[in-house]
Amino acid sequence: MKKNIKVSRNRIRKFITYLFIIFVLLTSGCRSRNAKENKEQGNFRNKIKYASHLMIEESDDYSKLSVVNPWQKTSWTKFEYYLIRNKDNKPDVEDSSMVIYVPVKKIVLMSTTYIPMISALRVAESIKGVSGTNFIYDNEIRKMVSDGLIQDVGYEENLDKERIISIAPDLVVAYGVGSETAGYSNKLRELGIKVFFDADYLEETPLGRAEWIKMFGALYCLQDRADSIFENIESEYINLKLYIGNKVDSKPEVMLGLPWQNAWYITPGNSYLSNLIDDAGGNYIWKDITADYAMPMNIENVFVKAENAEYWLNTGDASSLSQIYAIDRRYAFMQPVINGNVYNNNKRISPGGGNDYWESGTIKPHIILKDIASIIHPELFDGYELFYYKKLEK
Repeated sequence: MKKNIKVSRNRIRKFITYLFIIFVLLTSGCRSRNAKENKEQGNFRNKIKYASHLMIEESDDYSKLSVVNPWQKTSWTKFEYYLIRNKDNKPDVEDSSMVIYVPVKKIVLMSTTYIPMISALRVAESIKGVSGTNFIYDNEIRKMVSDGLIQDVGYEENLDKERIISIAPDLVVAYGVGSETAGYSNKLRELGIKVFFDADYLEETPLGRAEWIKMFGALYCLQDRADSIFENIESEYINLKLYIGNKVDSKPEVMLGLPWQNAWYITPGNSYLSNLIDDAGGNYIWKDITADYAMPMNIENVFVKAENAEYWLNTGDASSLSQIYAIDRRYAFMQPVINGNVYNNNKRISPGGGNDYWESGTIKPHIILKDIASIIHPELFDGYELFYYKKLEK
């Protein structure tokens, strides 16, 4: 080859222009970073790693979000939503109510648990309605409510449809406890309101629940931002879990909850909270029970099962041991009470009674993990101050 080849300025300019065009093509539009690769691999690729009730598949022109079994006691229900970025290239979808044009600009939330994900994406101004505004913990969102920027839209049976219509949201994000939830959602659809079912509360793992931020990322065309936020959550959680696992030699017995209406609803062993306890180095006393819903248990059976429990967590609305004794005096003789090892997840409560554990905790599972681990293994984090939990006193 010849040395000292002279390259004209025109060729350099053309080359730089070519690189710029390639850069713009790769970064423009609302699409995932791997959209081109996805298309070459058969048009779609699921972006979800942990969540079992959510699938996100990307193509160049739209995203398909599938919500699988969106409420308890169902195994054959699936909703498929099409998030359209380009109206000129939308897929042929029979049910137009499942077509959502993105990015959404105005949204109504049927649960305060969705707020932290939207706030983390820095699009909180899009929230125009919330069910139960009194229960919001986030100070900035509460101020938006007091300033009239966010309206309370009521609850399922007492849903304020007229107010929702006046808001004219691009989307209502709802949740379903049972199939009967479809009743009010169908009424909204009949009024021309798009409804999206969020099933994050059914996820069995902390990272599976937090990964639903990717769903909101797709709704706002902020996939890269959502991916980055989740990757940080994932890294924090996994590193903390590995640290705990390497330091812990024994796993103390942990019990949960309080009775309600003469029955103790047992969190199953395959649940989100059970997995948190396991990752924190604890042994949940009902870990061998598998179910997709809280199971009612006779209170006498709980006393027998909890005989060797060393720690008692998540005691309902109780803020003191006296409140627990008021339910049943026998609780005063349980080992966690005698040893002063009763903790509740209600340290951060808003003036209206909103619990931040259920709000920001959705995207801070690593903080919840550290709280629980520091309770049952206090030697792990010397001087650590609990964030969501507090010790119950008389």
